[in-house]
Amino acid sequence: MNNGIIKIESANNFEITYSKLRNTLENNPLIKIVAELDHSKNASKVNLNLGKTRIILFGNPKLGTPLMQSNSSVAIDLPQKFIIFEQEEKVIVAYNDPVYLKERHAIKGHNVLLKKIDDALRRFVESATI
Repeated sequence: MNNGIIKIESANNFEITYSKLRNTLENNPLIKIVAELDHSKNASKVNLNLGKTRIILFGNPKLGTPLMQSNSSVAIDLPQKFIIFEQEEKVIVAYNDPVYLKERHAIKGHNVLLKKIDDALRRFVESATI
């Protein structure tokens, strides 16, 4: 059971995976990176240890807005995000499954749009993990 989260193991180390994913997003004219969080760095500021864990929040209002027009609650899950983390000496990239978001927020229709988002997310992750 994935609980609406798709997880892909990377063949690359953490820094390469993160850099490749970030560069792919940054170089896509349809995508805007809106924030980045380094949870590990934040944990260390309060004297706690956390394995490498970073998040990139990004979006495209032309794709996200129609979903929010269908049901405003989907905004809690948008903009989309990737989390890159180390777990048991593996590097994982994870993100919300668009089909799950449709179910979670009872979004009617938008199947073509959700498929487009799903395909893009998969391509982005593939560019960083192989």
